[in-house]
Amino acid sequence: MSLKDQITEDMKTAMRAKDSERLGAIRLLLAAIKQKEVDERVTLDDTAVEAIVDRLIKQRKDSIGAFEGAGRQDLADKEKAELAVLQAYLPERMSAAQTLAAVQAIVAELGATGPGDMGKVMGMAKTRLAGKADMGQVSAAAKAALAG
Repeated sequence: MSLKDQITEDMKTAMRAKDSERLGAIRLLLAAIKQKEVDERVTLDDTAVEAIVDRLIKQRKDSIGAFEGAGRQDLADKEKAELAVLQAYLPERMSAAQTLAAVQAIVAELGATGPGDMGKVMGMAKTRLAGKADMGQVSAAAKAALAG
């Protein structure tokens, strides 16, 4: 079963269970998937769906920080609930140590030496680690590897 089919089945389950919070988050995800398919006139595969989930998770994390900074804990809690639902659709992420090791291997493979090579390192890291590692961690690891 594809990831998109799994999400659709989860939506039906949430409808039957009358779980409105979960249902809202899943509908939001399905709407983003459908929007991408309509805009580009394609049927998305699991990798593309994971990229959309990743983007929505990043938006939720940004919103949580903004809401907590503004003292709106009620809205931050809602975003956290959506975040928990969305994270269930991503594969297990690499740990920080695994991410650092992978980035250092890429730096060594490319022979990258300084901050000027950041683009090359991130380009290769994006193709190899997309969906497997948090790209924020990858970027921080690349900066650390190229600085030292």
